[in-house]
Amino acid sequence: MDKIGIFSFFSGAGFLDLGFEKTGKYDILFVNEFHKAFDYVYRYSRRRMGIAEPLYGHNVGDISEYLQPERESELRTQIVEAHQDYPLIGFIGGPPCPDFSVAGKNKGKDGENGKLSGTYCQLICNLKPDFFLFENVKGLYRTKRHREFFESLKRKFKRNGYSLVEQLINSIEFGAPQDRDRIILIGIRKDVADKLNIPYKEGSLLNFDWDKHKVISREEVAEINWPKTSPYVENSIKPCPNDVPKELTIQYWWDKNDVEHHPNENMYFQPRAGLRRFQTIEEGDDHKKSYKRLNRWRYSPTAAYGNNEVHIHPYKPRRISVAEALAIQSLPKEYVIPQDISLTDAFKTVGNGVPYLAAKGVALDIYDYLNINNK
Repeated sequence: MDKIGIFSFFSGAGFLDLGFEKTGKYDILFVNEFHKAFDYVYRYSRRRMGIAEPLYGHNVGDISEYLQPERESELRTQIVEAHQDYPLIGFIGGPPCPDFSVAGKNKGKDGENGKLSGTYCQLICNLKPDFFLFENVKGLYRTKRHREFFESLKRKFKRNGYSLVEQLINSIEFGAPQDRDRIILIGIRKDVADKLNIPYKEGSLLNFDWDKHKVISREEVAEINWPKTSPYVENSIKPCPNDVPKELTIQYWWDKNDVEHHPNENMYFQPRAGLRRFQTIEEGDDHKKSYKRLNRWRYSPTAAYGNNEVHIHPYKPRRISVAEALAIQSLPKEYVIPQDISLTDAFKTVGNGVPYLAAKGVALDIYDYLNINNK
């Protein structure tokens, strides 16, 4: 199969898009992002990495613009045109999730961000791409009060001709040094599934392999004897325990990305209340909601740097840097954030992103599913 064309929504700094692009199986043709600062990061990072601009460019604005007849027609024309060069066109996006997050606002479908999930669903139903990916927090999937909204979105997709498959994934399964659950919903239009010999029944896609590109299972992660807590010692050196998979630890990724020499290494928040708090919390003590000190030879808790959540360096008296956060999100070391944006915007866009390796793994899962059944 030739490359697949992708229209990206809620693109942020482009971690999800980069995962798709770096498989070599997809081209990003269009990008939509509401926040100007995040779109600036997207463009800057790709220029540095030598990645071409999307064919149909960037739109910095509200996705709901494309529910208006004139803008919808514009996007529809681009999709039709893109089909001349690409056998399949897909939409990918993860609507902002604080309204469904237990750690966030938890306002659900009625919150400003929650409404955007409905908007994304409507856009897909109106424009009917060949397939789509919908990504969100596990709260939308696991929390009873939000689950009904999620089910209502699925019913709408099915009424509009899509067959679906869903999975709760964790980033560490794909090799990212981070415990981060996300619900992934994939839909393929039934006529497209028929053409590609993809099996489905009663609106559900069959035989989708979620495990092919995982490097470890949740069960295997749980069985590992990860180091617990130990006294904080500034600039200490500790070897990795023999029974710990080094490649799933934050120190491995910091070394791999050479964070000490990364352009974003000096981008971190200075402590407001003095150093004492940063010198007394034990290494690996990450059970609190805030002021979590990471353990160098363990994976990180979810990389969420908003809502007053503070992640502290294992052996330095400070918060982690942007470079260190990028490594925890499994970005390649060539990925750089511009240094002229605010620290708040930098950490927010990093924390909002889909870990690169998880994005890449899911992108390969989708491509294999679309391709294998077409042989």
